Amino acid sequence: MAQSSGARSRARELLVQALYQMQVAGHDRRELERQFHERRDYEKVDREYFDASLAAIIDELPELEASAGELADRPISQLDPVERGILLLGLHELRSRPEIPYRVIINEAVNLARRFGAVDGHKYVNAILDRAATQLRPAENRRNAR
Repeated sequence: MAQSSGARSRARELLVQALYQMQVAGHDRRELERQFHERRDYEKVDREYFDASLAAIIDELPELEASAGELADRPISQLDPVERGILLLGLHELRSRPEIPYRVIINEAVNLARRFGAVDGHKYVNAILDRAATQLRPAENRRNAR
């Protein structure tokens, strides 16, 4: 059954929270899944998307961090944990979810950064993911540039 875009957006919100928790508290995948599955708001998200994305991001963490580090103007370890989590999610989606248009991914990431990040963090997230989309989805970028 297809999930609504609202359920997918709420899944992204929880993913950013889980990735923040992973960074700040050092929780592993199993602990994050246990905690988030017990939350009441988990019932309102695209659960399949949340679970698959969390697992993939944690499994691909070294590669995602390396990609972010190449695109950023500073080491990823120096980024705010919220923006870092949003970038990891956005990069994962750009790399692994070709069915989601890159503009949707960037828009969702910018909205998350506006909601949860530092004052101008959304501008930084937008710039990094825009560069990533140019590299990771060149054909889609050319189509949209016309």
